[in-house]
Amino acid sequence: MDIIDRKLVELLQQDATMPVAELAQRVNLSQTPCWKRVQRLKETGVIRAQVALCDPKKLGVGTTVFVNVRTNQHTEAWAQTFTRAVQDIPEIVECYRMSGETDYLLRVVVSDIDDFDRVYKQLIRSVPLFDVSSSFAMEQIKYSTAMPVRGT
Repeated sequence: MDIIDRKLVELLQQDATMPVAELAQRVNLSQTPCWKRVQRLKETGVIRAQVALCDPKKLGVGTTVFVNVRTNQHTEAWAQTFTRAVQDIPEIVECYRMSGETDYLLRVVVSDIDDFDRVYKQLIRSVPLFDVSSSFAMEQIKYSTAMPVRGT
């Protein structure tokens, strides 16, 4: 990626609906070469998807819960069952396999504590877990979907 590609990625992360004409103007290219660069960024997987970011509160899921999961079963079969369970619960919007004391970290969005309890019960019905601890976010200080775009 050259400096123009990086600038295109920065601009599209701010507003993926920006017309090619405006993108081209902002990176000092004509429209066709600009469009071809954006297509190449998509084809190579630099741009994975273009989505609409929604307000969780307006969708009724304004409560964020971080869930630490520990297991005492480190088998491929257990991991596959866990992965399927996590993928089947739409309130689990992020899941990471971790190093250290916690095996998995989940970010869950729900309407309130009762809603989280429902999600928690669905998860523990789906897969055996050794230990689960949850922390409710009190305030969101920073949130961004934009990745830093650095030169190589």
